Amino acid sequence: MLLICSLVMVGFVATTPFKARNLKVLPQDISDEKLDSLMETYNKGLGVTCDFCHAQEVKNGDTTLNFASDDNPVKEEGRRMMRLTIDINKNYFNYDTKIHPAYLTRINCNTCHKGNAYPEE
Repeated sequence: MLLICSLVMVGFVATTPFKARNLKVLPQDISDEKLDSLMETYNKGLGVTCDFCHAQEVKNGDTTLNFASDDNPVKEEGRRMMRLTIDINKNYFNYDTKIHPAYLTRINCNTCHKGNAYPEE
C-alpha cells in the first residue's frame, strides 16, 4: 500500500500543470515550442510584446498574462490577421498539403507591418 501511495504521489509531482489554451486558428495539437516560436515571430513582426494581444491580470499583487482569455479585443484582430496570412500563403504560394497552413511563412506579419503594430495604409 505504501508503494502504491508513493507512486501516485510521484505521478502528481512529476506532471506539469495544465496550461489553459484557447486556440481558434492554430492547430490544437501545436507543441509549446512551436507555439512560442510563432508568437515570437508575431512579436517581432509587429514590434510588440505579449501584452499587446493577451489580457493582463493581477494575482496576489503580481501582474500576469492570461493567454487563454479573450478579454483583450486586439487578440481577435490578431486572429483575423493570422487567418489572412494563412489564406494568402495557402492559396497563392506553393501550398504543401502535408504542412498545416498556419506554419507557412512566405507571407507573414513582417511583410506588411515591418515591426510596426499599426502600419501605414
